Amino acid sequence: MNQKENNEENTMEIEQVQKQEVKVAPGTLLVKEKDIVAPGERLAQGFEILPGMGTYREKEHIVAGRLGLVMLDGRTIKLIPLSGRYLPKKHDSIIAKVVDVNMNGWRLETNSPYQAMLSIKEATAQFIERGADLTQFYEIGDYIICKIVNVTSQKLVDVTMRGPGLRKLKNGRVIEVAANKVPRIIGKQGSMVTMVKDATKCNIIVGQNGLIWIEGQPENELMAVQSIKKIQEESHMSGLTERIKAHLEKNAAKSE
Repeated sequence: MNQKENNEENTMEIEQVQKQEVKVAPGTLLVKEKDIVAPGERLAQGFEILPGMGTYREKEHIVAGRLGLVMLDGRTIKLIPLSGRYLPKKHDSIIAKVVDVNMNGWRLETNSPYQAMLSIKEATAQFIERGADLTQFYEIGDYIICKIVNVTSQKLVDVTMRGPGLRKLKNGRVIEVAANKVPRIIGKQGSMVTMVKDATKCNIIVGQNGLIWIEGQPENELMAVQSIKKIQEESHMSGLTERIKAHLEKNAAKSE
């Protein structure tokens, strides 16, 4: 074998090694757990990983079939749907539920795929001594209206209770609506929710995460719930304000 043939053979071997190095290994994830992915996005390559809910196979790839949150279950990759679900944003006022208390603060459910953290320094203007019993401020199961102050790229959410109107929500009831319907429930400059408040004589706070707190007489709370559900169901139809006004007047007449 001459020098030229030797060089050509070495070049071919190097090219083959380079191709092997850039090739994605069988059963390789192309996303991370809890990533948010769009329809058509490739999630994994290879046949060792199996398509689950919200995904499908396209040759050697697993592809997202919907907007969703990536979840891994053994060898299966699946998506939790996010259509209509709330995604935390800085400066949003939300209603959250206390689910854990630790030495650093409170962990909250936010009606989204992500939990939030309320630190001691953001919980109150009052000085809290180190090692104090934090349940004297907020207990597990309490609902609060709070404001998001930070959302990291890893979707770690921080909230504060230090601001006007931010407080623990006592009594009443909390209902859930689709977060993308919140603007219609609030109405222009708060007109829709104000109409419901006035007609039902209830205190109502609408969180931008789709949770709504209603407090009043039991029969009035029920009327407010029915009205809000009606707004949600008919939000795509014209003449909504007039229909809700008529609905409230009809129910008010019945209760008299």
